[in-house]
Amino acid sequence: MRPGLTHGLKRHRGMTGYMLRPTPNPDRFGRDGIAEHAPQRYKGLDVASVANVIQLAVAPAFLLTGSGAMLAVMAGRLARVVDRFRELHESDGWKHEQKSIEMQLLLKRSRWIHRAITLSTLAALLVCIVIATLFAAVEVGWNPSRLISLLFICAMGSLISGMLCFLREIALSTDIIEEFPASS
Repeated sequence: MRPGLTHGLKRHRGMTGYMLRPTPNPDRFGRDGIAEHAPQRYKGLDVASVANVIQLAVAPAFLLTGSGAMLAVMAGRLARVVDRFRELHESDGWKHEQKSIEMQLLLKRSRWIHRAITLSTLAALLVCIVIATLFAAVEVGWNPSRLISLLFICAMGSLISGMLCFLREIALSTDIIEEFPASS
């Protein structure tokens, strides 16, 4: 602990339950725990609370990084599906029936990828709202536990649904391999 904050420990309820927080030494600090010479704008700011919120926001930030990587993969797959669809649409070499079957499959795949991207993006947006709510709650002194729990549950539900849609698209893409006869 820093000198000046060793006067005692006080039990207080934080966002994650009860924890011990150092109480300021009344000889060095004013009534509100901030040094008397501190600028007025810092008197309402509780550095320990902000540090705690930053710690809580690290896990969702890593989740955002993973979601971004998955979105990049999905966008790449969608681009390949669109390119293949255009190629088939402009070509004249195949029988009409084979071309139509593959184009229908590409349409299904693009719809599943689109759903996966939409749901994953929604999950990322909800995680951003969770992080913003954590910081806003510290600023106004509000306990957002229920709201954050609900938002995070919705984000995880959306991410899970997006991953399931992505798995379905992968299954559709491997089905086309099984439909074409193997050349021997």
